[in-house]
Amino acid sequence: MSKRVLILGAGLVSRPIVDYLLEKSDFELTVADLDPANAEGVIDGRERARAVALDVNDEQGLGELIAASDIVVSLLPYTLHPLVAGHCLNAGKPMVNASYVSPELKALDQEAREKSLIFLCEVGLDPGIDHMSAMQIIHDIQARGGKVRVFRSVCGGLPEPAAADNPFGYKFSWSPAGVLMAGNNDARFIENGTEVTIPEQGLFKSAWHMEIAGMSFEAYPNRDSTPYAAIYGLDDIKTLLRGTLRFPGWSLIIDELKAMGLTRATPVALRAPFSPRALLEKHQGDLETIRQALPQRVDSALEWLGLYDSEPREWSGDTLIDCLAQLMSERMGYGPDERDMVVLHHEFEAEFDDHQEVIHSTLVDYGQVGGSSAMARTVSLPVAIAVKLILEGEIELTGVRIPVDESIYRPILRELEGLGIRFEENKVRQ
Repeated sequence: MSKRVLILGAGLVSRPIVDYLLEKSDFELTVADLDPANAEGVIDGRERARAVALDVNDEQGLGELIAASDIVVSLLPYTLHPLVAGHCLNAGKPMVNASYVSPELKALDQEAREKSLIFLCEVGLDPGIDHMSAMQIIHDIQARGGKVRVFRSVCGGLPEPAAADNPFGYKFSWSPAGVLMAGNNDARFIENGTEVTIPEQGLFKSAWHMEIAGMSFEAYPNRDSTPYAAIYGLDDIKTLLRGTLRFPGWSLIIDELKAMGLTRATPVALRAPFSPRALLEKHQGDLETIRQALPQRVDSALEWLGLYDSEPREWSGDTLIDCLAQLMSERMGYGPDERDMVVLHHEFEAEFDDHQEVIHSTLVDYGQVGGSSAMARTVSLPVAIAVKLILEGEIELTGVRIPVDESIYRPILRELEGLGIRFEENKVRQ
């Protein structure tokens, strides 16, 4: 009897999972979504796949679907993973997702081990491919007797350069709210042996320039990098930093939007319909005064975005970040012939008894015009490969895991390379 895979959520990253598993296995797939039309669109009438409607708040329905499956893929918001995991524990089913491990999910580790189940998390792009590709190099350095002294890793989902044609140098393939909210976090990292904290007010001011694969970027720290010294087994690490990549200019513009409070969940305090200009003046004062204080590049970007428009309109949310995200969603989407791009770049400095090495490892992947985006491919294909490996008995670990073990990352990276998702490595011996 064929193995049965339950995929919870039929959003923009779900299609490559379905495509891969239908092509590379004989598994039977069930795709469940609140809107059954989304699930139907993903399976596209193909054999061995069915679409079902599911509200995850219907715990009986959720539990029945999980009990009838052999493995569960949760593409739901990360806050719902513990709910799904609880049902998986009750039914004795493994789970895979691409989200960071929450404390609530981590608390289920011992019970998962006792039931010989794996809950494999952080197996997307970032987190995911970043972990796996880094660990492959780290383990190689350590196997050759070296010690990693410096590790910097940066990642970004961007439009390809030809499509980066707006003042932000950025486009969204789904709601911008998550990207905007991520810029409201403090950052922590290790630099020259010292732990550094960047308060969220200074996050974008800390951005630095990088040249990668012949392209110019800016990077800024991504949340808290310090736990990765232990996660990656990097004893005596001197510098460790994980960052986010954008094209130059993004940080300057977003920093000003933050200063205006537009990336906060502050109530708009206006009754719709109202204009973007009215919203701005309600919370910041006279528009001309605002504009005089802005750098020219920022002023031009905000005008292009429509923040100065005087025409009243309806809004889909009731906070400042909702309104900003709506404008961005409307004006910063991809055209039908445009592609996105994923760039993931590692920099290592390693010490050996008789020499030092500088290693750069870079992944650049492009979306497919009329097909899956690079973001969808790089987030979901590692999940799909992990599902296949688990069901075929190739991954035998248990507990709440991330893909830092060789038995997980090596076969996934090998399969990704066969799918065209591969790193270019440059090693310099000093």
